[in-house]
Amino acid sequence: MATPTATKTPADKSKRSQPHHHSHDSSSSSSSLSRFEAYNRLQAAAVAFGEKLPIPEIVALGGQSDGKSSLLEALLGFRFNVREVEMGTRRPLILQMVHDPSAHEPRCRFQEEDSEEYGSPVVSASTIADIIKSRTEALLKKTKTSVSPKPIVMRAEFAHCPNLTIIDTPGFVLKAKKGEPENTPEEILSMVKSLASPPHRILLFLQQSSVEWCSSLWLDAIREIDPTFRRTVIVVSKFDNRLKEFSDRWEVDRYLSASGYLGDNTRPFFVALPKDRNTISNDEFRRQISQVDAEVLRHLNDGIKGGYDEEKFRPYIGFSSLREYLESELQKRYKEAAPATLALLEQRCSEVNIELARMDSKIQATSDVAHLRRSAMMHAASISNHVGVLIDGAADPAPEQWGKTTEEERSESGIGSWPGVTVDIKPANAILRLYGGAAFERVMHEFRCAAYSIECPPVSREKVANILLAHAGRGGGRGVTEAAAEIARTAARSWLAPLLDTACDRLAFVLGNLFDIALERNISRESEYGRKTGNMDGYVGFHAALRHAYNRFIKDLAKQCKQLVRHHLDSVTSPYSQVCYENDFQGGFSSSATSYYKHNQASAASFCLELSDGGQESCDATMKDQENINPGKNVQQTTPGKGTEAREALRECQLTVPETPSPDQPCEVVYAGVKKELGNCIEVGPRKRIARMTGNRNTEQLKVHNGGSLLFGNGDSGSRSSSAYSEICSSAAQHFARIREVLVERGVTSTLNSGFLTPCRDRLVVALGLDLFAVNDDKFMDMFVAPGAIDVLQNERQSLQKRQKILQSCLNEFKNVARAL
Repeated sequence: MATPTATKTPADKSKRSQPHHHSHDSSSSSSSLSRFEAYNRLQAAAVAFGEKLPIPEIVALGGQSDGKSSLLEALLGFRFNVREVEMGTRRPLILQMVHDPSAHEPRCRFQEEDSEEYGSPVVSASTIADIIKSRTEALLKKTKTSVSPKPIVMRAEFAHCPNLTIIDTPGFVLKAKKGEPENTPEEILSMVKSLASPPHRILLFLQQSSVEWCSSLWLDAIREIDPTFRRTVIVVSKFDNRLKEFSDRWEVDRYLSASGYLGDNTRPFFVALPKDRNTISNDEFRRQISQVDAEVLRHLNDGIKGGYDEEKFRPYIGFSSLREYLESELQKRYKEAAPATLALLEQRCSEVNIELARMDSKIQATSDVAHLRRSAMMHAASISNHVGVLIDGAADPAPEQWGKTTEEERSESGIGSWPGVTVDIKPANAILRLYGGAAFERVMHEFRCAAYSIECPPVSREKVANILLAHAGRGGGRGVTEAAAEIARTAARSWLAPLLDTACDRLAFVLGNLFDIALERNISRESEYGRKTGNMDGYVGFHAALRHAYNRFIKDLAKQCKQLVRHHLDSVTSPYSQVCYENDFQGGFSSSATSYYKHNQASAASFCLELSDGGQESCDATMKDQENINPGKNVQQTTPGKGTEAREALRECQLTVPETPSPDQPCEVVYAGVKKELGNCIEVGPRKRIARMTGNRNTEQLKVHNGGSLLFGNGDSGSRSSSAYSEICSSAAQHFARIREVLVERGVTSTLNSGFLTPCRDRLVVALGLDLFAVNDDKFMDMFVAPGAIDVLQNERQSLQKRQKILQSCLNEFKNVARAL
């Protein structure tokens, strides 16, 4: 079927005469028709542009077999097989009936989808049905739904129809049709309730006469929408079927009054329509309607003993009575609503004019580079300012919505747990949703807890021997100390470096989240104070470039901070660093590293300010004995010198196998340090000792007799060598703790604060400006004038102009209507 060409509704071309009510004079009919045409045009505009206007409308609703379609055909004055296609089943249909004496045959036109224009007239009844069916199927396929609230609008001009507009809704059903989703009945009920809920709509509820009021399923649904039936017109359809059951007047009067169910002030209409569905002419169809009305009245008067209360019920009997009432009631509502509609139209016209002016400015700005630069710079500066405020401390927008818990930060950042730490680090306020400076400080505290939970890992005898004997071979008086320090430095580089990288990544994630929060804060501030820091709405390219520049700035800060903290780590782990030899560690090896561990533990805990409901979770729980995993190897190790498990592991390391040297074997000497450090020298074989005096007067080497070599731990010296190994491990743990404390407390904390926060406060706006605005005009305009962007803006402007024109036309019509009231 060819698609009709689109044309406007020729409201001014059609000659209108009086409505169907002969009781009205010519002047009244003319004003009523003017109101009707004005509301029809306004309704068409509202449907086309999605305007929500309180236009008085009649909404027809009822069960699928209760006669809605037959009633609509009777009101139109012609049939178009509406029942066969079930046009009201899945999509609403707005029927705009216009009484036009010159239209001897019905002229029907459908409003184009998403437009206020109407297509060419459709004459064939079967074509009308086909259009309704095809449009319904096309929309449901597009939206992938079983029902849709988007209406089809059909305008029918005919000499035998009243001036009336009715919205036909999908009929209520108890069970979905074959091939439809099972929830289709619920979807229909929900949609119909939504269409019927606006208080400016009149409800036309149909129920066939065979259903008793007390057992009506759909009457209860209507009560939910309009409990008192104040705006509901109840129609009992197929009245002729029930009429045959009455013989006495009291029976029919009691039924017609519906007392006890609808209330004293509610009077239902009783209608019967022709049952003949054979193909007949429109004239014959209308004749049959009049004939059925006459037969019903004749039966009430002559077929019922005593007749019926004609004075009370005659205005509610027959189709003609219902038609006249609906037309007069709608005109009454039109007249009452005209002043409020006029005021609302003036408001909407004003709003559309403002939108149109804004669109004109936006189109003009696409060629005004200076204006765009100024607006873009103001917007970027505003976002940078909000980022600074959030870092300094703010609670707007709501942290409950925009903040994140520690677990959410770990999950969304993709970083997960801290490398080398097997226990779950739970810093203070971990369950609170924080952002900005608060979230930054929480990550810093979490880093401290993670760092202090790692101790110097155990070192094998082979590693100790390789390091220690190399230092002993080079001479000097601090071989043992140097060996322990070297072990500690190696462990610190291996275990603490991944922690530093993770801390930088986590802090960068916290700062990266501030962009969206700053945008939200900027929007709320602009709406609150009614001002715009440069109208950047709709410039998708610019917003994407701004976000990219911000993310790149944070990424660069993270990279710089990683280099700075790695420099600190290299500094404190350098052989030339004096960290391991400060006065805190000059008291000998008898002092345990545990004291430093506890000191550092307290240092980390000092940063806890628990605000969550669960109370403070001590960092002691985080830093209990644990097995540390080397980030480079998936091997569990137990830190020596920590708790029972560590001491047990240490005892196993100290087990030696005593060996008695044979007199004819070369004697091997166990390395022994100076008395001050490891106790007395250990001699094997002939007691011969050669002391080498060093600058600090410590004896650190033994001369080997009979060509013996320097080895760590063999012969009868097993117990003493185990003691030496233990002391070296203990010394290494002390050095590691000192390195960790100096790194975390003296270097990293201040570096991360100054490396991340200071640039965000002081340099962000400059960095964004250089990135976005220090470019030539052509490159700058690429952010605003993407291919086809101007065409899109022009199309939006044309749509606004069209809406403005239609609303202004409706406003002028309503002004004329208001003058006639």
